Amino acid sequence: MRRLPLLLPFAALIATPALAASADPVFKAAQAARADQLALLEKLVNIDSGTADKVGGQKASELVAAELRTLGMSVELLPAELPTLPDNVVATMKGTGKGRILMIAHTDTVFGPGTVAKRPFRIEGNRAYGPGVIDEKGGVVEGITALRLLKTLKQNDFASITFLIETSEERGSPGTRALIDRLLADADVELNLEPGDVPDLLTVWRKGSNVFRIDVKGRPSHAGVAPQMGRNAAVELIHQIELASTLPNKGDGLTSNLTLMSAGSRNNIIPEDASATFSVRVRETKQAEEVEALMRRNATNTIVPDTKVTVTREVAFPPLPINPATDALAATAKKIYARIGGVTANGGNGGASESALAHAKGVPALDGLGPVGGGAHTEDEYLDLQTLTPRLYLLTSLLIELGKRPPARIN
Repeated sequence: MRRLPLLLPFAALIATPALAASADPVFKAAQAARADQLALLEKLVNIDSGTADKVGGQKASELVAAELRTLGMSVELLPAELPTLPDNVVATMKGTGKGRILMIAHTDTVFGPGTVAKRPFRIEGNRAYGPGVIDEKGGVVEGITALRLLKTLKQNDFASITFLIETSEERGSPGTRALIDRLLADADVELNLEPGDVPDLLTVWRKGSNVFRIDVKGRPSHAGVAPQMGRNAAVELIHQIELASTLPNKGDGLTSNLTLMSAGSRNNIIPEDASATFSVRVRETKQAEEVEALMRRNATNTIVPDTKVTVTREVAFPPLPINPATDALAATAKKIYARIGGVTANGGNGGASESALAHAKGVPALDGLGPVGGGAHTEDEYLDLQTLTPRLYLLTSLLIELGKRPPARIN
């Protein structure tokens, strides 16, 4: 017997009589906006905007700012907090209601200049492809389109909606931290437009992100004439990597993965320097502290005499824990989705995001509200086009609901 999936794709849902007979004005507006939404997505994806690509990233910021200005919003291009990064975009729409909503998305990707020329935006079947199409340009365009629907529907029962489109999320938001803190101070709720996970999940927890670097200092020497005089930093680095391999590299808990490694300067010199970088993801902050303690203990256990091992740690994002405020927002989202026959569930993943910063500041946050997709950070990255309109409906309806009835801050 063939089993039906627990979460039906929206292609199946829209064929049901219940949805076909729906007269929901928000859903109708979302359907009508589909062509323009896809056209803007294509434009944005076809701009190379890898983190620290200041020229390409600035083009993406200016495109987004121009689109938001057409909505009559107050739009600022604000210099990033690092001079090597493009401007961040902050757009504000004022209303007559109660809720102060902060939406956050990012235009930076993990792909370097020239990627678009090799694989520009394209549609195949029910999927759209291209660099950053789901992480997170699909969310950026969804946010812009949702704001446009509010204008079209004459919905202004909110105090304010602020949309931050930042340019350094893939590096832990080093160009935006002070700005995020400032915007959160005036927000009742944060909605994050990172992609929804397959098949159609809301993100209610995220791991925190830490970068650990192991540096080894050895002694150079001629590799042919006097190798015995050298102290091989690469060999010691391999030893340190093996010691760190006791940490898990997959699963819903703590993970540690080797992502970068380098050693030596020439093929005839015993390496004097070697380094390795680990991406460590944690469900609790104390887990990162435990990893740091382990790596520092390992550093004292060397097998190559006279080498020195140094461990450094950089905190990118804290974890977003499972919490009542986020669960309550997810429950509201599920009720809204159900109006059009949508079924979603709670989920989480190892990708870090700004929602953890919101939670840490006492602002209720819901993540994973962008379109659904997969393959992020790879050449196979895709956006599931069956979720484009339903997810736009969900975000727009959430803005309407939370504008009227914002949640209380977290104590």
